[in-house]
Amino acid sequence: MTGVKHMKWWGWGVEGVAFNPDNKPKLAPFVLDAVGLDLSSTPTPPISFDDLDVPAPQLPNSLQDDLVEAVGETYVHTDDMDRVVHTYGKSLRDLIRIRANILPRVPDVVVYPSDEDQVRKVVDVARKAGAVLIPFGGGSNISGSLEPRANESRAVISLDMGRMNRVLDIDEDAQLARIQAGTLGPDVEEQLNAQGWTMGHFPDSFTHSTVGGWAATRSSGMQSDKYGDIADIIRGLRVVQPDHTTVIRPLPSTATGPSVREMLIGSEGRLGVITEVTAQVHRLPEHRVIQAYLFADWPSGLAAMREIAASDASPSVTRISDANETGFSFATQKESTGASKYVTEGLMKFLELRGWDLSQLCLSFIGYEGSKTHVSMDKAIVDKIVKKHKGIGIGTGPGQMYDQKKFDTPYIRDFLLDRGAMGDVSETAAPWSRLQEVYDNTVAAARAAYDQIGVKGWVMCHLSHSYHSGACLYFTFAYVADEQQDTIEQYDTVKRAIQQSFIDHGGTLSHHHAVGTEHSPWLEQDISAGGVAMMQGVFDAVDPKASLNPGKIIPE
Repeated sequence: MTGVKHMKWWGWGVEGVAFNPDNKPKLAPFVLDAVGLDLSSTPTPPISFDDLDVPAPQLPNSLQDDLVEAVGETYVHTDDMDRVVHTYGKSLRDLIRIRANILPRVPDVVVYPSDEDQVRKVVDVARKAGAVLIPFGGGSNISGSLEPRANESRAVISLDMGRMNRVLDIDEDAQLARIQAGTLGPDVEEQLNAQGWTMGHFPDSFTHSTVGGWAATRSSGMQSDKYGDIADIIRGLRVVQPDHTTVIRPLPSTATGPSVREMLIGSEGRLGVITEVTAQVHRLPEHRVIQAYLFADWPSGLAAMREIAASDASPSVTRISDANETGFSFATQKESTGASKYVTEGLMKFLELRGWDLSQLCLSFIGYEGSKTHVSMDKAIVDKIVKKHKGIGIGTGPGQMYDQKKFDTPYIRDFLLDRGAMGDVSETAAPWSRLQEVYDNTVAAARAAYDQIGVKGWVMCHLSHSYHSGACLYFTFAYVADEQQDTIEQYDTVKRAIQQSFIDHGGTLSHHHAVGTEHSPWLEQDISAGGVAMMQGVFDAVDPKASLNPGKIIPE
C-alpha cells in the first residue's frame, strides 16, 4: 500500500459520494425543459472494472528492477487498477472513453517517490531506458495532459507525486511557504491553517488536485481576485530535469532576462518534474463573508463587475452567472419551507413590481476578506456600484450555501452521464471591451453546433476571476447524446465551435484549464506561429528525446 488515495477510475471524486437530486424538486422539470432528459429514466452505470480490456504492461525486467532500486518494491506498481487510474484525467472525453472500454495505451508502471532524491533517480532511470515519464498529481486534469500517446512504443512511467505531501517550512517574515508538489489542496490548507496561514488558492478541483498540478497547468482559484492566479502565488520552484535540477529562488522580483519561472509554470510536465514550490501565503483573515446580489440582466451585471474591478474595492471573489446559469442554480436548491419560502416568494413579487423580467435574473456572489473595518469599507464601495447598475443585495445566506457546495458540482456530470447526457465546460479570458462579444458569439456558436448534430442543448456561463483589463468567462454546456451518432464526434462538434468562438472574438484558448491535447489545436491562433516555434525550441533544448510527457501543449 502506498498511502496515496485516488479518485474513482470511472468518474469524479471518491467512491460512495454521488449527486442526489431527491431533495431538489425543481431540478427534474428544469432538466427536462433544458435538454429533454427525464431524470426518472433508468441510469446506465459504468461497466465493471473486470470487463475492461487493459493492455498488458510493456515493461522490460531491467527497467522494473531499476525502478524498484530507486524507490523500493512497495512503490512500483504494475497492477491493472493502478495503471488505469493513471491513464486519463477527468475530462468528458476521458470519461466517455473509459466507460466505452477505450484504452489504446495505458502506463506500463506507476511509481511513487517519497522525495526529490527519489524523483531524480526515477528521471535518470527513465532516461537510461529510453522510457516516457508522465508526472501525475491528483488526476483531476480535464485538458488531456495526462494520457500517454496512443501510438507510444516506448515504456511509459506514470510518476505519482502523492507521497510528497508536506508543507516543509514557512518563512513568516517573507510570508512564503515551501510545499512539496504532491500535496493536495485540503492538505495544503490544513497544514498552513494550523499555523495561522492560508495560500488562498481554491480551484474547482481543490479537493482532488495538488500544488504541483496547479503549477504545471497555470491554475486559477475562486479567490484569485485577492490572492492572484497560481502564477502570481508561486515565487520559487524546484524542477528535476534530465542531467540537472533547475532551482528558481523565491525572489520578490528580478530582471534576469526571459522568465524561467514563467516557462516552468504551465509546462505540463514537458520541462521536467516539479518537486517543490515556494508559494506566497497570507495570515488567515479575521473576517470573511460572501454576499449575494441580483441583477436584472447580464449586461447590467457585467458592467457592475467591470466597475468593481476598476474601483478601490478589493474583493476576494467577483462572480456573476448569466440568466441560464442562475436558473440552473435555483433549480438545484433544496425546497424552501417555512419563513424562507415566503421571503423568496415576496422577493420575486417585489422584483416583478420593479419591472424585472424574472427569466433574465442574474445571480452574483462577491466575497470580502480582512478586518471587519476593511470588509465594511469594501462592501460599501461595491454596494454603491451594484445600486448604480440597478442590482440589489439579498444577504449572505445564498453565499454561505455557495461556499459550502462549491466543490461538489463535478459530481453532477457523472449523474447526467449515467443517463446519456453530456456535460462539460470551456473557459476563456478576454478584455472587458470584448467580453459581451465573446459571450454573445459563444452562446450562438454552441446553439448552432447543437442544431448541426440535431440535439436540444443547453449553454450557460458565469464571469469569474476579474482583472484590471478583463475577466474570465466560464461556459458550461450540456445535451443528450444521439445514440445514432458517434459520441465523441458529437462532442467535438460542440467543443470545437465554442473554442473557435473564443479565438475569433478576442479570447484565449483557456484561462486556467491548461492546453494539454484538448486545446492544442488552437495554440498557434492564440500565441502566433512565432510563439509556438519559441515554445518548441525550449522543449527541444530541455528534452531532445521527447521523453517528458510528449504530445502535450504543441499539437503533433
